[in-house]
Amino acid sequence: MSLKPSWLKVRAPGGETYAHLKGLLRERSLHTVCEEAQCPNIGECWSSGTATFMLLGGTCTRGCKFCAVETGNPRGWVDVDEPRKTAEAIAGLGLEYIVVTMVNRDDLADQGAAHVAETITRIRAAAPELILETLVGDFRGEEPCVATVVRSAPHVFGHNIETVESLQRTVRDPRAGYAQSLRVLEYARSLAPERFTKSSIMLGLGETDAELDRAFRDLRSAGVDFLTLGQYLQPSPRHLPVERFVTPMQFDEYRERALSCGFKYVASGPLVRSSYRAGEFYLSSLIRESTGETS
Repeated sequence: MSLKPSWLKVRAPGGETYAHLKGLLRERSLHTVCEEAQCPNIGECWSSGTATFMLLGGTCTRGCKFCAVETGNPRGWVDVDEPRKTAEAIAGLGLEYIVVTMVNRDDLADQGAAHVAETITRIRAAAPELILETLVGDFRGEEPCVATVVRSAPHVFGHNIETVESLQRTVRDPRAGYAQSLRVLEYARSLAPERFTKSSIMLGLGETDAELDRAFRDLRSAGVDFLTLGQYLQPSPRHLPVERFVTPMQFDEYRERALSCGFKYVASGPLVRSSYRAGEFYLSSLIRESTGETS
């Protein structure tokens, strides 16, 4: 694929707030998906004091062909103090909206569900004014694990299908799957219908418009409320190549097509990622209104 088009070029990260947040994360030995997944928005988000915290270490047991996070076997290692450290760090940042994500941990009996749930509980206790979104793995479709996270009461339960059905085996780890991810989202929604669910799709991997339209409909059938659409960018030569660069105008068109399926909110653009601008005003207001909370 040719060089990145102009609309994908971003400024190098920097600034006082960025440096402060980076120092805080290093001090507490915390991981962010912003760094581990080489997110192009790290400068913008960190400079505004926003970050997506990644739990359970920096090594994922899955080997998805699009992801820059390190793959391996953590052999059961868990920082049992991570929930406390994460809650304290987040409470000290004065944010309004935070996203907590995780690496897949197939090496653990509950795949890390209890650890994630404890972290959510501690964050909500330490900073009750925060809107909290969690972006989790599929837990191999095991309902008790999904239920553990949902019952810790995140405002938004997020899980990504990542791509259209025909590309699942090419893009994702064999233990993941399109139908399995949809079941996870549908089950999470059934446990807490008063809360929101969210998913994300990468574009530029070879998907067709018809396949995207079907994915939009399938996500809505599973009760998903929020959707993000962004450009896939190849992290390294060993990852999947980019098949096409979707233009900003095309992203606008996909947003309208997704909204016509009934989503409450769709973020669509070349640099959009799962947690990008998660706390923007409309989304935050919608969540606060639904939960009866005030800012």
